[in-house]
Amino acid sequence: MSGGGTTATRAETCVVACAEVWRDAGEVLASPMGTVPAIGARLARLTFSPDLLLTDGEALLMGDVPAMGTPPGVVEGWLPYRAHLALVATGRRHVMMGASQLDRFGNQNISCIGDWERPGRQLLGVRGAPANTVNNTTSYWVPKHSTRVFVERVDMVCGVGHDRAREAGPAAARYHRIADVVTDLGVFDFDTPDRTMRLRSLHPGVTVEQVTRATGFALTVPGEVPYTREPTAGELRLIREEIDPEGLREREVPA
Repeated sequence: MSGGGTTATRAETCVVACAEVWRDAGEVLASPMGTVPAIGARLARLTFSPDLLLTDGEALLMGDVPAMGTPPGVVEGWLPYRAHLALVATGRRHVMMGASQLDRFGNQNISCIGDWERPGRQLLGVRGAPANTVNNTTSYWVPKHSTRVFVERVDMVCGVGHDRAREAGPAAARYHRIADVVTDLGVFDFDTPDRTMRLRSLHPGVTVEQVTRATGFALTVPGEVPYTREPTAGELRLIREEIDPEGLREREVPA
């Protein structure tokens, strides 16, 4: 492990991979959705992205970085819904959303499973996914990588992928950017000529075969795939002692 002698868990490697999404982001709003992304955003703020803006999950901008589930000790601003939407519309936000389905171009579904007119399962609904993906940088967090999530074609498009943004023209594509996809198996991006998903790194202990078996479409796989970096000793201390002393991360990504 880099920088220390204590072995990191898979959940802690995922935390660092999520934190890296906001590396050197500057003064933008981080909107992490999920336990591991929330820990990652706080880790980024405490280390390599000190200007990152964090909320308490509702409407307060936090001036400090409290432990998970603890209210902030310092409040530096008020962020009501209208102000939040202004940040979205002007691109000053990097959201990390979840996904019930993702396809090779990064189209995301969180609305329903099955045919739209008569779905087999109703989910969250479209919510703010279209506006997020065409206005500000978007990444995704998938705590359980499987062929149920990574599908050839999503049942309904909520978050806009590269192919649909391109087809829609400049209004959709101008500010469209899907940065990273982090799962419990690895990190993925769309840095390919056709803007389809590529395996960028494997979490320690994971093989390429495991990833490809758990993916319902053909991934771009480089000749040599590096491992995702593990937390340093200092980062592990922050994760375990200051940000998530209750170990919530291990419930989302069990050892």
